[in-house]
Amino acid sequence: MPHRLHDALLLEGGGVVCLVGAGGKTSLMYRLARELAAEGQTVLTTTTTRIFAPTPEQSPGYILGATADDILEQAGGMLGSHRHITAAAGKSPETGKLTGISPEAIDRLWAARVCDWIIVEADGAAGRPLKAPAGHEPVVPATTGWLVGMVGLSVLGKPLSEEWVFRSTIFSSLSSLPQGAAVTAEAIAAVLVHERGILKGAPSRCRRLVFLNQADTVEREAAGLQVVRSIQCSGVTGIERAIIGQVLGEPPVSGVYDLNV
Repeated sequence: MPHRLHDALLLEGGGVVCLVGAGGKTSLMYRLARELAAEGQTVLTTTTTRIFAPTPEQSPGYILGATADDILEQAGGMLGSHRHITAAAGKSPETGKLTGISPEAIDRLWAARVCDWIIVEADGAAGRPLKAPAGHEPVVPATTGWLVGMVGLSVLGKPLSEEWVFRSTIFSSLSSLPQGAAVTAEAIAAVLVHERGILKGAPSRCRRLVFLNQADTVEREAAGLQVVRSIQCSGVTGIERAIIGQVLGEPPVSGVYDLNV
């Protein structure tokens, strides 16, 4: 079983990776970037929504550019000094958050081959461990080669409410789980496989994967396995692999399950 995140997520050859869902996208983005940079590859991390400016531990530096050309002008030199940098369109003085660049700009950056990898946080979750997307979400570039749907396993057994689930009304509609009911593995699986669920908007040739995060106890690992089994029982194809792990722990990967076999 692969123990490195980029191996578990089938990342090879370079490309655009988009992270959607909830429960650890930012942490996964920066840890993936560190792994890939440690192997000598160059990585640009960014967002199509909003993220907080990275700390030096998360990213060696960041650049701001209103257009893809603005970013390209700065990125080449900076990637010569650092294998990993972050880019955004701007920075909000009120919140300190970096504002996202357009999916078209990401497509342009990839076409220019400014780096080996572009990792994109393409969805917001307001800090909750679980979400369902609204109609305008996620914001996925056309060149995306890997779409990773995330779930924080800490939500299992918690009530379906805005406290725990971002856009809980939409989640209830997609999963048929009533508001206030305990969140179940079956409900999570239902929203992962739903055409309007967490992984919606994937380009036709995109590899779709699921990362079940926060598996830092035996109980949560078991809950993650329940989600995997529920995905398998749904009969829906298209999700290539499910990974159970803990982005902030060691090892980051505790289970890998190939689904399209």
